[in-house]
Amino acid sequence: MNVSEYFENAKGKGVLSTADSHGKVTSAVYARPHVMDDGSVAFIMADRLTHRNLESNPHAVYLFMEDGEKYAGKRLYLTKVKEEKNSPLIDTLRRRERCPVDEEYLKQNRYLVHFQIDKTLPLIGEGDRET
Repeated sequence: MNVSEYFENAKGKGVLSTADSHGKVTSAVYARPHVMDDGSVAFIMADRLTHRNLESNPHAVYLFMEDGEKYAGKRLYLTKVKEEKNSPLIDTLRRRERCPVDEEYLKQNRYLVHFQIDKTLPLIGEGDRET
């Protein structure tokens, strides 16, 4: 199953982790990524710590844990390739029913941040060791 099919069908919760240029890490809850036609993934972001970290360090990890009793999911190792500020595409991608927002949020700058997928690993298990 490819990444697009996986995230189209998977239900669960995700966390995006980034670090600044000094290696100070943060994690934030994020919805499933939007899989773009070119195979990249994109996240809609406000101008908060996660977005600011990506300005100085383009690398991130997205951890997705599927709903259910078993530990199943994916880890995507990502590199930022571009972003779009206040793009009209944001409103067409946003999953309104799953992500209610208030009027103040809609007045803020929003970014559609695109990433290439460097590596995909299962939530737990093989692939953790560098060789």
